[in-house]
Amino acid sequence: MAAQLGGKVSCTLGEVKNRADFIVYWGSNPADCHPRHLSRYTIAQKGRFLPRGRKDRTVVVVDVRETKTSNPADVFLQIRPGKDFEVLTTLRALVKGQPVNPQLVAETGVTVEQLQDLVDRMKRARFGVMFFGMGLTMTRGKHMNSMAILTLATEMNAFTKFVAMPMRGHGNVTGADVVMRWTTSYPFAINFSRGYPRYNPGEFSTVDLLVRGDVDAALVLGADPGATMPMPAINRLAGIPTIVLDPKVTHTSRLARVHITTATTGISAPGTSYRMDEVPLTLRPPLRSPYPTDEEVVRRIHQAVARKPDWLTAHSGTSPIAQA
Repeated sequence: MAAQLGGKVSCTLGEVKNRADFIVYWGSNPADCHPRHLSRYTIAQKGRFLPRGRKDRTVVVVDVRETKTSNPADVFLQIRPGKDFEVLTTLRALVKGQPVNPQLVAETGVTVEQLQDLVDRMKRARFGVMFFGMGLTMTRGKHMNSMAILTLATEMNAFTKFVAMPMRGHGNVTGADVVMRWTTSYPFAINFSRGYPRYNPGEFSTVDLLVRGDVDAALVLGADPGATMPMPAINRLAGIPTIVLDPKVTHTSRLARVHITTATTGISAPGTSYRMDEVPLTLRPPLRSPYPTDEEVVRRIHQAVARKPDWLTAHSGTSPIAQA
């Protein structure tokens, strides 16, 4: 939704490693959450155009508290919780040379001088990248915060090369977005009940459907909504026939009616995973598993449904195609 509102200027992690001399981590702590990110792509990595590695880079961390990532940073801006949008909007104003109110800026926990210094450093960079995490995306403002930082990166390209990239919270979350985009043209919140994809966040989003009680069955593949969703949504999952496909026991599988154990992708099952920069990586499993893959289970469910069109029509009142 943020990319739809503000556009998105991005690149690959290889370009970050070889070119980025100015790095911002906003609401993200990769030292704990993405432990090899710092060593492979940013702080500790020597690049083709950055032969001295750390000495050629400036690292800025923006967060509400000190973290392991802020310790080695050149600049640390500690802002007040829930003030990300205000700080980003002020930065956009300073980038364009617009006046700002120092008293309003002070309410964010930083000063105009600190933000002006950051803007000056950004403009002097040859290649800048802003990584933002759930500390930005899951606080007050949510996708509007993401839109603000994506727009800031876009506007910085009037002065130098700048990109923005989200630090996704779980493995292959990017893959789900990418696959849905190239198959349906939409990233999420998609309804197929009419036989074609319809997109409407807030109406067709998973949490909204569960909380409203519009769902009477659920199939969960490789996810654990029971650990992250609001309690009304979790209670709804517990009260309806829920089927979980997962290689391990999770909060969701404990409340599910059926838990099908599957092979672990990348370890005992082949597949494709998308990196946070949307680069697909082929997974070649080193081990064998007695359990079926997610793809095999879904295919067998689809075949079983296709063999019973009369039963589906009698029980749902809709066509088997729409149900499938």
